[in-house]
Amino acid sequence: MTASFLYGAARTPFGRFGGALAGVRPDDLAATALGGLLDHHPGLDRDAVGDVLWGCANQAGEDNRNVGRMAVLLAGLPVTTPATTINRLCGSSLDAAMMASRTVETGDATVVVAGGVESMTRAPWVMPKPEKAFPAGNVTAVSTTLGWRLVNSRMPAEWTVSLGEANEQLRDRFGIARERQDEFALRSHRLAAAAWEDGFYDGLVVPVPGTVLTRDESIRATGTLEKLAALAPSFRPDGTITAGNASPLNDGAAAVLIGSESAAATIGSEPVARIAGRGAAALEPQLFGFAPVRAAELALERAGIGWSDVGAVELNEAFAVQSLACVDAWKIDPAIVNAKGGAIAIGHPLGASGARILATLAKRLTGSGERWGVAAICIGVGQALAVVLENVRTTPALGGSGA
Repeated sequence: MTASFLYGAARTPFGRFGGALAGVRPDDLAATALGGLLDHHPGLDRDAVGDVLWGCANQAGEDNRNVGRMAVLLAGLPVTTPATTINRLCGSSLDAAMMASRTVETGDATVVVAGGVESMTRAPWVMPKPEKAFPAGNVTAVSTTLGWRLVNSRMPAEWTVSLGEANEQLRDRFGIARERQDEFALRSHRLAAAAWEDGFYDGLVVPVPGTVLTRDESIRATGTLEKLAALAPSFRPDGTITAGNASPLNDGAAAVLIGSESAAATIGSEPVARIAGRGAAALEPQLFGFAPVRAAELALERAGIGWSDVGAVELNEAFAVQSLACVDAWKIDPAIVNAKGGAIAIGHPLGASGARILATLAKRLTGSGERWGVAAICIGVGQALAVVLENVRTTPALGGSGA
């Protein structure tokens, strides 16, 4: 078994639902991230890419029929480049990166691209096919943008509550006040805005042809606690979760380049970080937001380190309440979590988020000089994934400032 390393990353800016990227097909978004990543490595012969592993959560519209393979073809890679599409909902692209690392470690390939895409704007409405022609009753079209749809009646009702209600239940369980959630959300926006101003994301983000978006569209640099406090609860009349302290709906794509240590000569650059540990965990579906706790602990165990060794954490902010619950459970310094902003500000295009947090973590490590970092993401229907990275460079990488 050989080791696997992250060599580089690229992503599109993340657009708002119905925003600047609404007119772009998901397969084109995927091709943009994939092509942008390879453009960052001009010395890499594209024939050397042994596989492309791509994440996507919905796959009900233009992202159907193996959108990973479509991205390969649209990005101009050789037609001999294989690709597959992976669906672990919000964790799809982190799952793709984990699978890519295993592919390298087993020797099945020396260079692999992993990533993911989601256009939540363009996710279609669907309806079940009738059991017989000309049904007499009404048929309801169901949005595939987010959450449960066409639910099996055998599923217990407590498992199939909305994502928001599930996180209100986490709030009940852990007693996390609305004020803490709003403060966490405001921090996410301020840190993301500052990171963009400092140039942190410049080398990671590639433009989408035909659009004018150059930065993540959901960031509100001028937000205040007063504005957040004025928002009405979204899921319960007396609830605490609002549109301001939860991640928005977004469009975007992200990709990472993973290879063996010996692949440096092929890629034309030195590796950035070693993939040192992986973890997958599951629990009751309605508690999905808390699942990263165990996933990260497993990844740390497999890396042979503990939380005291970790200098940087990227935790996907599906909701402020679940993020706070995880940070509290880990008993870590909140300052090391999402220091460049998180999904509440940057956005959460489901299939792309895992690759985004992994890339951000790698760049944070190379900029700060910290040795160890954790990327973790909660996943609907009660799952989570986590990856431990070990910094193998001390000079800034992936472009721009890495502090």
